[in-house]
Amino acid sequence: MKTRHFLKFAAAAAALAFAAAAPAQTYKPEYKMSLVVGTAFPWGQGGQIWADLVKERTQGRINIKLYPGVSLVQGDQTREFTAIRQGVIDMAIGSTINWSPQVKELNLFSMPFLMPDYAAIDALTQGEVGKRMFATLDRAGVVPLAWGENGYREITNSKKPIKSPEDMKGMKIRVVGSPLFLDTFTALGANPTQMSWADAQPALASGAVDGQENPMSIFTAAKLHTVGQKNVTMWGYVADPLVFVVNKDVWNSWTPADREIVRKAAIDAGKQEIAIARKGLVEADKPLLKDIAALGVTVTQLTPAERDAFVKATRPVYDKWKTTIGTDLVTAAEKSIAARK
Repeated sequence: MKTRHFLKFAAAAAALAFAAAAPAQTYKPEYKMSLVVGTAFPWGQGGQIWADLVKERTQGRINIKLYPGVSLVQGDQTREFTAIRQGVIDMAIGSTINWSPQVKELNLFSMPFLMPDYAAIDALTQGEVGKRMFATLDRAGVVPLAWGENGYREITNSKKPIKSPEDMKGMKIRVVGSPLFLDTFTALGANPTQMSWADAQPALASGAVDGQENPMSIFTAAKLHTVGQKNVTMWGYVADPLVFVVNKDVWNSWTPADREIVRKAAIDAGKQEIAIARKGLVEADKPLLKDIAALGVTVTQLTPAERDAFVKATRPVYDKWKTTIGTDLVTAAEKSIAARK
């Protein structure tokens, strides 16, 4: 009898041990993280920080490999979100711009001149609007964990300093694959041309396009002054928050404890990445702009009146897209920004 009880106990213990170990058996040896750019950029650095923190804190149970250049979807930035939902990509730090074709609410951050300063960005991503965005992304099929930041997108070109919408007339400007960007630059009299970031740099070098718009960290890391971009206008017309996400099946394959580790690592990495992205631009003397000017680039800072001319020229676009994105969401964002500290 004792032997029979012992065998039953041993079998039960073995079953429990197997059940406890089962989730670990579903772990992949490597998880694929998609990024648009590499670790020379703040965005890519955020990916590396996240991967390193996860590996360290899970003691190697979760190993993440970075795939920059959206190489998992052959460089097509607008296909990234769909690929995450389908499981082609395990996790990503993605641009709200690139994912906006699949999640229309993300166009909020590309509304021209919605966010006048960094406090406005924080009011949205760290407040109720950010929570609503995460709920929307969850319904869309991914697990959102944290916010990062690509930064304010400033305009550069090879022709002349831009101080007014009139200066942009007929200028060929590379833009991302978003209808909102086409509308914005068309309203300013420019000739917007959609192309991936991989295609943009050779197009700038050859003169196929005159200019582009991107954060200053991209300008310096990609050395855009070497491909004819000798004029920069700081107009802060839109900012590009980034989102740390995981594929739902991958997320559900991890133990609850590991999910919490990955979430906390994403939040910590996001905070570090935002600080890196803003470095040199939040200080009173803006040392990054001094560094850019030292490269022989003309840096134009708009006066309030000059900036207002761009705001007025794009207001019809703002009003049109407010309805498309959702009037309630845009109104909530406007109120959050008005109440920012």
